[in-house]
Amino acid sequence: MSKLYDGLEPPIAEFIGRQRVFFVATAPAGAEGLVNLSPKGLDGFRILDERTVAYLDLVGSGVETIAHLRENGRIVLCFCAFEGPPKIVRLHGRGDWLEPGDEGFAALRARFAEVPLEAAVRAVIRVRVERVADSCGYGVPLYAYQGERRQLYEWAERKGVAKLADYRREHNARSLDGLPGLRGS
Repeated sequence: MSKLYDGLEPPIAEFIGRQRVFFVATAPAGAEGLVNLSPKGLDGFRILDERTVAYLDLVGSGVETIAHLRENGRIVLCFCAFEGPPKIVRLHGRGDWLEPGDEGFAALRARFAEVPLEAAVRAVIRVRVERVADSCGYGVPLYAYQGERRQLYEWAERKGVAKLADYRREHNARSLDGLPGLRGS
């Protein structure tokens, strides 16, 4: 039932483009530490070429993905069909991140839509895809898309630029396991 692909071939890219949510998983290098799995959405994913993808990393209470990428670079992205025919696609690869002010950040950031408060964007995660595989998705339930949630942007707007910077310094400098997080924190 599962198939491997040479890259992000058109049928896979089209499937990914239709999904409203995806999941990001990372883990620290050793046997200790927490595995992290985060849902993402808000039109924050882009395919850059057949072997490279990126997504907007918005302000949040943790910084696990960046901390794990800093330590070992391993990442997997998972896309599930919640509408239409069942399918799951996983992209395994090596990732890095660019923070505002890093060389190349502005050019990569320009590939995404504007957000209500730019200070809510803390990084762009970029993944060099090493393995593309699909599977049946028969066990994934059907859900109907109702719209995007606005709470993250509303929260960020209420905080404002200065308090968001304080929040990142307080909550995004280290992961839950104590690994270094954002460079700018």
